[in-house]
Amino acid sequence: MLGLIGFGLSPNFYVILASVFFIGLGSAVFHPEGSRVSYMAAGTRRGLAQSIYQVGGNFGQSLAPIFTAFIFVRLGQKGALGFTLVALMGILLLLYVSKWYKSQLEVEAFKPIKREKGTNGTPIHPKIKAAIALLVFLVIARSWYSAGIGNFYQFYLIKDYGLSIEQAQLYVFIFMFAGVLGTFLGGPLADRFGMRNIIFLSMAGAAPLTLILPYVSLGWVIPLFFLIGFIITSSFSVTVVYAQELVPQKIGMVSGLIVGFAFGMGAVGAVFFGTLADIFSIKFIMIICSFLPIIGVLTWLLPSDKKVREYNS
Repeated sequence: MLGLIGFGLSPNFYVILASVFFIGLGSAVFHPEGSRVSYMAAGTRRGLAQSIYQVGGNFGQSLAPIFTAFIFVRLGQKGALGFTLVALMGILLLLYVSKWYKSQLEVEAFKPIKREKGTNGTPIHPKIKAAIALLVFLVIARSWYSAGIGNFYQFYLIKDYGLSIEQAQLYVFIFMFAGVLGTFLGGPLADRFGMRNIIFLSMAGAAPLTLILPYVSLGWVIPLFFLIGFIITSSFSVTVVYAQELVPQKIGMVSGLIVGFAFGMGAVGAVFFGTLADIFSIKFIMIICSFLPIIGVLTWLLPSDKKVREYNS
């Protein structure tokens, strides 16, 4: 909320940077613990619970192009001040959630201590470490693709297709809104068909569509955008649950690693793509991005759901 206030009133670029820092800090503190709360509340439906948790954030992000087109284009940066009310509502809701979280931690404290792999000096299985490293790499690749589309495709639409700012933002909204649906359905599908299978299908399944996206006519952009957004984000919550299953005794740490570090690397990708766009062109960036989902074929190097359970038994 402090970051939003600072952003809305920023007189120069450096104050904007400081404001964004506060917003990012709040997000960094919230998401790993939020994933942990979701895990504690999930019971046996961890995929569904994580999907419900993350669909809220994805839905909010999907509205960003709409806000840009109808609020910020017309009101400027001061339009951000209205969203401080949303942040205040979040604070009040989280006070309620935190009370439940505290009570659950107190219950956990009185349970008999169970020694698990990875605690008290017992080493984590080497294959689990390798799987975590590969999972982080896969999430970074997916985050870079989303960053490329979310940050630059609107300029590609404006420059190469001749759309206005408002029209281009609506196209990006379709991509992000499809991602909301994919995020919500991905968890239940993983509960039914397996987490590794959904992670593989979300990236490898989107690859043929992403490869042709830079070359299609405008009429094909919307259906392709919707399908890509839906498919590639169907593993958005699944990767978090898969990491939690890999290291169940370090829920907070792996949640931060996937939700924080790996997803946050998308911002690094945005800077990288922006630099390339200045050197080459926006279309060049779109072509580079189109190849990233192919990396998803490496998912088959991850241990199956059954193997993960065996490693931690």
